[in-house]
Amino acid sequence: MPVQPPSQRPLRPSAPPSTSIAALADTLDARLIGSDVSVTGVELRAQAVLPGDLFAALPGAKAHGAEFAQTAIDRGAVAVLTDLAGAAYLGADCAVPLLVHSQPRAILGAVSARIYGNPSERMTVIGITGTSGKTTTAYLVEAGLKAAGRKPGLIGTIETRIDGHRVPSALTTPEAPQLHALFAVMLEQGIDCVVMEVSSHALSLGRVDGTRFGVGAFTNLSQDHLDFHKTFDEYFAAKARLFGRDSAVRAQQAVVCIDDDWGRQMAGVAGDSAVTVSTTGSADWTVREIVTADDGSQTFDIVGPTGVLRAEVRLPGRYNVANALLALAACATSGVSPVLAAQGIATVDVPGRVEKVERGQDFLAVVDYAHKPDALEKVISTLREDTSGRIAVVIGAGGDRDAEKRPIMGAVGARLADLLVVTDDNPRSEVAATIRAAVLAGARAEAGSAEIREIGDRAAAIADAVAWARAGDVVLVAGKGHETGQEINGVKHPFDDREVLASAIDRRVRG
Repeated sequence: MPVQPPSQRPLRPSAPPSTSIAALADTLDARLIGSDVSVTGVELRAQAVLPGDLFAALPGAKAHGAEFAQTAIDRGAVAVLTDLAGAAYLGADCAVPLLVHSQPRAILGAVSARIYGNPSERMTVIGITGTSGKTTTAYLVEAGLKAAGRKPGLIGTIETRIDGHRVPSALTTPEAPQLHALFAVMLEQGIDCVVMEVSSHALSLGRVDGTRFGVGAFTNLSQDHLDFHKTFDEYFAAKARLFGRDSAVRAQQAVVCIDDDWGRQMAGVAGDSAVTVSTTGSADWTVREIVTADDGSQTFDIVGPTGVLRAEVRLPGRYNVANALLALAACATSGVSPVLAAQGIATVDVPGRVEKVERGQDFLAVVDYAHKPDALEKVISTLREDTSGRIAVVIGAGGDRDAEKRPIMGAVGARLADLLVVTDDNPRSEVAATIRAAVLAGARAEAGSAEIREIGDRAAAIADAVAWARAGDVVLVAGKGHETGQEINGVKHPFDDREVLASAIDRRVRG
C-alpha cells in the first residue's frame, strides 16, 4: 500500500535573529496579550514547529488554527499569532503570549520577513508570473545568472535549489513562513539572487507578502485556475499584484512579454518604466531570424537596447523563444551582461517540458507538463511542425481544479491529434470517470479527425499510444511532466510519465 512520504524538517537558517513580539505588535498594529518574549522562527503547521517559534493560528475553511495551538506549544512554540476568535478559543490562561490581529494572514508575510531579518532585501529576487512558461523561464534565468558569475537560488514547481542542493517543492510558491526561512537559508549560504515562480494563488493568498522583488517578469495569460479566481479579470488582477503601483509586493522593475493582449494590459499596469519583450512585434527586446534544427533547438537574433546578439534555446516551439527572450531581458534588467546570460540560456533542458524519451524506438516520444488548453495547443502545434508523421496525445485533467477547462482540453486534443487517448491525471478526491467524461465530451463535440479512445489506467493508456505509433510518428504524454506521483483519494501513488513511457517503449522494442 503506497504511503505518504514523511514530512521533512523545516528549512531554517542556522543562526536566526531573535525578535521581540512586543516590537512586532507595535510595528504591525497588533495587540499583545501576555508578557513579551523573543521568537526565532515562525510556522503555520503545528507539526512542523521548532522550539522558539511563533505559531500562526489562522482561521481556515474547515478548522481554526487555534485548535492546533496546544500541539505547537508542546513542540516548543513560545507565542501564538491569531485573530479574536482564536484568542477567545485559547482563553486568558493560554500558556504562551498571544499576538492578536483582526487579519493575521494579512500580516503573516511581514511578520515572517521581520522574524528572519528581511532577507529578501539583501538579495536580488526575480519573480516570474503568468499562466504558462514560469518554470521554463525560471530555469533559463537561473542559468543566465550563473553564467554571468552570480550565485542564484531557485524556487519553483519542480524543485528548490539552495547552493546546488535540491529540495522538492510542494507548492509553486511556499507559504510566507517557509518562503522567508528559505530566503534566510539562501542568504547564509552566499546566494546573491533568487529566481522564483510566483503563482496567482500565492499573490492572492499573501504567500509572497513581505518579499522585496527586484524584478518581476510576466509570461502570458490563458485559462487556468478559474475555479479559484472565477473570472479572467480576477485572475489577471491576482497576477497584477506583482506590478501594480499600489501593491505592497510590486517589483522594483518589470519585464513583460507583450505577445498577447493580457501582456499589453500588464505592461500598462506596470507603467512607463516596464521593459517589454515580444516575438511578434515592436518592443524593447525582440527576436528575428529564428532557425530550428532537426533536434528542435532554435537559434535566433535578439535585438535589444545593447544591440544584436545571437542566442539559442534547446527547447522547441516559438513559445520557448518567447521564454528565452523574457529570461534574457530579466537577466539584463537585474544587471547581468546579455552576452553572458545568453551563453547560460543556451545550455538549459527543463525536466518534464518537451522532454524526449529515447529508448531506441523509431518514433518520437515526448513528455510535457501541458495541463492547460493553451499550453496543450502550443506543444501539439510545435510537434506537428517538426514531423510529417501522425501524433498520438495522451491527456487527462486534474481533480479538484478548474473544471471549465476539461472539455476545452479534450477539444484541443481532438482538433490537433490523430489519436487522442483520454486517461486519468490526478483525480484527487473526484471520481475519475466523471473527469474523463468531461474531457471526452469536449473531444467528441469538436469537428476533428482524431480517433478518440478512453483508457482510465494511465499506464495502459500510455502503452496503447506506444503500440499505435508507427515509424516517424509522435507520442505525446501530456499533463504531468516532471511529477513523480499520481494522487488518488488523498494518496500519492508513485507514477512518473517518463519512466512509464520508457517501459512501454522498451516492451515494444523487445518485440
